[in-house]
Amino acid sequence: MSRLRIALLNAAHDGADTRRNFRRELDADLVEFHCPAGELPETFQFDACVLTGSRASVYWDKPWIGELKSYVGDAIDTGMPMLGVCYGHQLLADVLGGSVEDMGEYEIGYRTVEHDGENTLLSGVDDEFTVFTTHSDRVAEAPPGAEVFARNEYGIHGFQKDNVFAVQFHPEYDTATAEDVASGKDLPDERLQQVLEGINAENYSAACEAKTLFDNFTQFVRERATGGQAGAASAADD
Repeated sequence: MSRLRIALLNAAHDGADTRRNFRRELDADLVEFHCPAGELPETFQFDACVLTGSRASVYWDKPWIGELKSYVGDAIDTGMPMLGVCYGHQLLADVLGGSVEDMGEYEIGYRTVEHDGENTLLSGVDDEFTVFTTHSDRVAEAPPGAEVFARNEYGIHGFQKDNVFAVQFHPEYDTATAEDVASGKDLPDERLQQVLEGINAENYSAACEAKTLFDNFTQFVRERATGGQAGAASAADD
């Protein structure tokens, strides 16, 4: 089939690093929409949709968040495959009927997550794997009917419902992004120093295993598109 065409719903307020990271990791033509600026697609004619991280919370009363939820809900109804990361994970949970809550603390830095070995998104990834995390909200309850496939002591790190996949961690991060994000957090000096010291070549190399999920997601999308199901786009839609 032709190259995948994916809508990148960039929810980061300063979207340059996010744009660079996802363009590097996804083998697809990405059409970017900067959601905090009010940009959203006018069509559902994409092979898939990827929803990024953000410093926002899904329960904030902001017009752009409500508009984003509305588009995402309608896109899901078409059967469009979705991948949500961090904030995207939480927004997808909210739209699908789950719940998101303030943790009262940060999970930040390279952490260990476990998965059940049964979900296609993490096929080929060790059952215990290293990821970079930075969030103070979490999915408290997964959507009804969703399969939770990844967790750690902070809570849910991955779920799937139908064509929707979501992960709490950041598989797209490079070390420059991790350092920049961590440095901007309001953390005690000692903890911040520990996080920054952990952003090193060894931990980054270990976390690169999780990047496999991008290839797994695009393979899922290709298989679905070639099956001729509704919601998949082709180059003819351009």
